[in-house]
Amino acid sequence: MAARTCVVTGAGGGIGGAIASRLSAAGHRVALTARRREPLDALAATLPGPSLTVPADVTDPSAADEVFQAVEARWGPVEVLVLNAGAGVSAPLARTTDEDWQHMLDLNLTAPFRFLRRAAPSMTEHGWGRVVLIASVAARHGAPYVSAYTAAKHGALGLVRSAAAELAGTGVTVNAVCPGFADTPMTVRTVERIAAATGRTEEQARAELERQQPIGRLITPDEVADAVDLCVLSSAITGQGINVDGGTVQS
Repeated sequence: MAARTCVVTGAGGGIGGAIASRLSAAGHRVALTARRREPLDALAATLPGPSLTVPADVTDPSAADEVFQAVEARWGPVEVLVLNAGAGVSAPLARTTDEDWQHMLDLNLTAPFRFLRRAAPSMTEHGWGRVVLIASVAARHGAPYVSAYTAAKHGALGLVRSAAAELAGTGVTVNAVCPGFADTPMTVRTVERIAAATGRTEEQARAELERQQPIGRLITPDEVADAVDLCVLSSAITGQGINVDGGTVQS
């Protein structure tokens, strides 16, 4: 594949960092965005190819325009957009606040919508584009204590499917990758919350998450990046939610 201009949100580490590293190793130009500059600069220093760091809070309504303008000024139109920024909130339904609910929608659904809306016109004009949204198995089935997160991720998968249907035939594909529990800082925080709420040790809490996946372990960030690779390379895969969850959800 020819070198492409890529944007990865939530690129400060974990899954976003693995995806950015994979794209750079494949010869692409990679723009990294997240709230804090320091982890972006640290990652950029390790990339083999051209990189650009653009700190931004993706929940800011102006973030998509600002990030795209910075990338376009340096390299031209964005051709690959990986929407990785996201986070979860855990609470029983009755104790999920309006603020929790709105934050989950703003970060996991509205921000990807704005970035996708900003990317689509240029991609369709040039007849080529790849959008990959990092969702979650929470986009595929319900689980207790994560109603706001699950609702937002279900919405994100719906956004992917609708956008893919609308853009089919233009040369632009839109897909979601749905990881299970992955070996990332987000899962570390989940383990800490489980341990604090249940009195288990963090080792016991982590082992419980591992047992929830039929392969008996956490997913690695590189395994998520494998699925992103497939979505970027293929022009025939679009509108899909690709599970990378060790067999947790079979579909």
